[in-house]
Amino acid sequence: MRKEIAFNDDWVFHLGDIKNETPKCKGPVYAQSKTERKKSGPASVLFCDKPDPYSVAGQMNDGWVDVTLPHDYIIAQDNDKNGNSALGYFRYDNAWYRKHFELPGEYEGKRITLRFEGVATACVVYLNGCLIKRNFSAYNSFEADITSYVRFDGDNVLAVYVSTDEFEGWWYQGGGIYRDVYLTVTEPVAIDLYGVYAPAKKVGDGLWRIDFETEVLNTSYEAAAVEVSSTVTDADGNEAAHAAGRAEIAPRSGAKVRYSAEVSSPKLWSIESPNLYMVKTVLVSGGGEIDEYYTRIGFRTVEITKDGLFLNGKRTVIKGVCAHQDFGLTGLAVSENIAKYKMSLIKDMGANAYRAVHYEQTKYYLDACDELGLIVMDETRWFEDTPEATAQLDSLVKRDRNRPSVVFWSTGNEEPYHITANGRLIHKAMAHRIRELDSTRFITAAVSESPDKSTVYGDCDVIGINYNLDIFDDVHNAYPDKMIFSSENCATGTTRGWYYPSDTSGRIKDADTDTTKWFLARERTWKFLMSKPYVLGGFQWAAVEHRGEAAWPAVCSKSGAIDLFCQKKGGYYLNKSFWSESPMVHIVPHWNFAGMEDEPVDVAVYTNCGEVELFIDEESLGKKTVSEFSYVSWQVPYKPGTLIAKGYRDGEVAAEDVRITSGAPKRLRLKKLNEVKPNGRDIALFLCECEDEYGITVPDAQEFVEFSVSAPARIIGTGSDNCDHNSVANTARKMYMGKILIAVKPEKGQNEFQLFARSENCGKRVLKVSL
Repeated sequence: MRKEIAFNDDWVFHLGDIKNETPKCKGPVYAQSKTERKKSGPASVLFCDKPDPYSVAGQMNDGWVDVTLPHDYIIAQDNDKNGNSALGYFRYDNAWYRKHFELPGEYEGKRITLRFEGVATACVVYLNGCLIKRNFSAYNSFEADITSYVRFDGDNVLAVYVSTDEFEGWWYQGGGIYRDVYLTVTEPVAIDLYGVYAPAKKVGDGLWRIDFETEVLNTSYEAAAVEVSSTVTDADGNEAAHAAGRAEIAPRSGAKVRYSAEVSSPKLWSIESPNLYMVKTVLVSGGGEIDEYYTRIGFRTVEITKDGLFLNGKRTVIKGVCAHQDFGLTGLAVSENIAKYKMSLIKDMGANAYRAVHYEQTKYYLDACDELGLIVMDETRWFEDTPEATAQLDSLVKRDRNRPSVVFWSTGNEEPYHITANGRLIHKAMAHRIRELDSTRFITAAVSESPDKSTVYGDCDVIGINYNLDIFDDVHNAYPDKMIFSSENCATGTTRGWYYPSDTSGRIKDADTDTTKWFLARERTWKFLMSKPYVLGGFQWAAVEHRGEAAWPAVCSKSGAIDLFCQKKGGYYLNKSFWSESPMVHIVPHWNFAGMEDEPVDVAVYTNCGEVELFIDEESLGKKTVSEFSYVSWQVPYKPGTLIAKGYRDGEVAAEDVRITSGAPKRLRLKKLNEVKPNGRDIALFLCECEDEYGITVPDAQEFVEFSVSAPARIIGTGSDNCDHNSVANTARKMYMGKILIAVKPEKGQNEFQLFARSENCGKRVLKVSL
């Protein structure tokens, strides 16, 4: 039976290339021109990779350290102004990873594979000195069959060379084995990776049919008669359906086994109720069960007509956001609980859709979309139909084609070829390949280069346009039978907590304004999209600030509704006022403007209530009507005190928000933000703020705070200011606008720890944490 073993522990790492001299004689060259290509150097079996070695046989090699995966070795640097702005002002270097492992004799005769979920950027994998796999992209998962190269009589040495010499995008690239690695052991006859396809189709009133397609590999040298059965269960483990099929598979070959099952009245997956089901697929051959594979699915219908997008028959406007996969404190190495925390912030903002730009993202983001109820536009990195690019496309589609959240496949983003004859051929080939793998979803492309001249829309099910609001009508007139969405919009930059005029020090006023003729305010953009009956909605750039695409002194793009360290900006609440139903009111800015007494301050109120009244120290400044997809504002002469905004529905107060002028910082406050399990993989996030002598939060505090944590837990990152160039690995940080984010990684099995914070003005604070 299948064994899938996490292979993230007990690696060693070396930053930088390791020089391995070319031999001068024939013998070493001859010996290394065989199956075992590396007899010397860091890919070889006998190479010394011990961290801090005191005494070893043979050559001593310095610079190796112990690491646990996932691992991004770029992120812990200080930012360097001389670095590339698009790539985040970092110095990119190559590196080596090695891992020693032994396999029990019981695995002999089995099929053994390694699966790398993601390595940035290009890599070469060696096992016992033998070349196993080359991979050319940071974003696709890939598998290597190592059956013929493993040893059962001793040590196995896995070596991975990582190259960051070539970049794949205009954003932070990271470096390293930054996603999970698995060792999988099966019988020679087994279900292939991502081999179970279970598309569900509604065929009657409450009746659904799943047409299973299970790919079975036979790596043995004899034909195999197999039976494949799949059982569908709901969240409580109740069986909803069962079906089976049979096939004869030739030696050293594979086959797709097809069979169908009917499901009666399943609970539907929707934005409000994202019900999920599990498919357990069992492979039987030679009289016994030899493999099993689990696949999560959901039941939903999606239709697109001239009247809009209908999810389970309900008209649904795409209230979407785009986001890259990195996290401000750990780079590309994002744990499952961090990914789900970020996605929960997006859902809480009122978004119902997520565009996974511009590549196959870490699976945990897609898992969260399934679980939270977010429609996904999945996108491949390379707009190419070469064998390499097609393999990457296959990886994306096969991995995600069972997800109920995934509704759109995108063949590419902002490609100059989108308006050429070559581009038409490339897109057509990619669309054809996608439909071979999954014919149940809509194909699109995110076009920015003169969309009115696009050559790819003829083979798109839905038209995607980045920005270019002024030519939407022209594109619609050219394709009147196809619906359009804004695949990317806004990209208007702001700085969290900065309520002064934009300056040359990297700060942009946290207000809803146009940046350029493309990068338009959220209000203006959303009003436009909602005014066009042929528009399905849009994906706003961006949900979260991401590293790269920066202008010094900032180290990240500033167009997120959430900042680099997961703190909400004004745009977050403006989006929420447009996209959510539950009554809400939010005041921008804070009310700490010492030195500006009697100066007028712009006060904006974001709300989904029909009327808003603003008070200062209980004095009403008037009630204003809020038009649809808009907000209201006042100019208020500053004086210390209390601002209150009250939102009214049907004449009654439905929501309110308060801003109180605080005193000087007197105490630190620590708060745990996310759910954490003591599994050795989860990362705990904490927020450090300041309060005055009355317990009022100080929104503009600038304390320098030192942090520590009780062992064996470790602080792995701190962050506050996206213009701070000090390494995120530092355990001391100057606070920007009253907030510092701290990331702590507890040891496996560590159920309790203490987080300590100290500053000169505010003293010490201890938070006891139980997991």
